[in-house]
Amino acid sequence: MSGLTVRGLSVSYGGVHALSGVDLEVGEGQLVGLIGPNGAGKTTCIDALTGFVRHSGRVDLAGTDLSRLRPHDRVRHGLARTWQSIELFDGLTVAENVAVATARRAGWAATWRETFRRPGGLDKAVQEALSVVGLDRHADTQAVDLSQGERKLVGVARALAGGPRVLCLDEPAAGLDSEESLRLGRRLRTVVDAGTGMLLVDHDMALILDVCDTVVVLDFGKVIASGPPDRVREDPQVVAAYLGGAATTAQPEAS
Repeated sequence: MSGLTVRGLSVSYGGVHALSGVDLEVGEGQLVGLIGPNGAGKTTCIDALTGFVRHSGRVDLAGTDLSRLRPHDRVRHGLARTWQSIELFDGLTVAENVAVATARRAGWAATWRETFRRPGGLDKAVQEALSVVGLDRHADTQAVDLSQGERKLVGVARALAGGPRVLCLDEPAAGLDSEESLRLGRRLRTVVDAGTGMLLVDHDMALILDVCDTVVVLDFGKVIASGPPDRVREDPQVVAAYLGGAATTAQPEAS
């Protein structure tokens, strides 16, 4: 598989099992939603996939086992992420914030390129990332002047600028109104349709059901359902997990 394959992913903190044997796949050009109640283990899953917490199980990307690699090495193999809190450099422009992701270890060749690059010229990766998320015209805008929705898109662009095979997004729609969330969903779909696999964690069920190809549901660190959005939405275990009681024949609200 050219995308991400996860088998038996588990994380424990002392006697607490935050994740237990999680299996999931994110194919090339596929958008997979990861949902669940608060405390279900969604962020822990992304932390484990990207190497920020110790875990057991196998994380495979395009045939390469990343399980023992450090976070920055996983990035070099094509596995990137965003964070719930958007930490931008407010004193820099949008383009400069995105360019941070393209930084590599300094060498004579990199120094030569930086020294003789035309002033004001945008790195191709930065330019393409900004274009994908629709921030081309804001390249020279100071980050401090952006709306919350635009700041979210800068975070996505920064992750995309590194050219990942698979991008893990941790609640990119948090704090956005419904219109901003809708626009964000369209942009994410554009990224995926261009070939980048994506794992999307968010509490905005309208967003998840609208843009995802597949949805995986966690509860108490375990996968309780997986499949197309419409089927997962009607799963009795999912209804019970979100409504806190026995599933009924009524359709769950997308909220």
